[in-house]
Amino acid sequence: MATLSFKASYPFFLCLILFCGSQVLLINCTEFEVGGKDGWVVPKSKDNSDMYNQWASQNRFKVNDTVRFKYEKDSVLVVTEEEYGKCKSSRPLFFSNNGDTIYKFDRPGMFYFISGVSGHCDRGQKMIIKVLNVEPAAPSPQSANESAQKSPSNGGVVGMAPLRITTLTLFVLSLLALLYA
Repeated sequence: MATLSFKASYPFFLCLILFCGSQVLLINCTEFEVGGKDGWVVPKSKDNSDMYNQWASQNRFKVNDTVRFKYEKDSVLVVTEEEYGKCKSSRPLFFSNNGDTIYKFDRPGMFYFISGVSGHCDRGQKMIIKVLNVEPAAPSPQSANESAQKSPSNGGVVGMAPLRITTLTLFVLSLLALLYA
């Protein structure tokens, strides 16, 4: 009788072990919504001309995190430090004007963002983001806390935890083992 219950629960335990083991393969990353509910807009007054840099300084960005820019009749450019200082670029490193731009940080270092619309950058629609090189196996307490908070009311931070293909494969195999065992 004990053998029968073990055989019946074997697929369950196999799935549990595979699933728990696959959790090690997760990559923690976060999507940040630039400007929160207002989006990527020209600051309303000179007092707010540094609002995007203030926002960026209150967040911790890691490699593989993304920033989402929502805007109308505008654009987002990633430029060099020199072009950032001049508020113009004839050859940006990245350009988008689709109204809902997602930019993924592929390396640690400094990233310089400006609006491509004439005069917007001069009025404060620009931002510098420092990206840290944090090991994915040991997420910081801050990033774990950010992942738990998924509402846009938390300063524009949206949590994400995409799965690697190996995690998905292990999950599918464990389901198949459960069905055919």
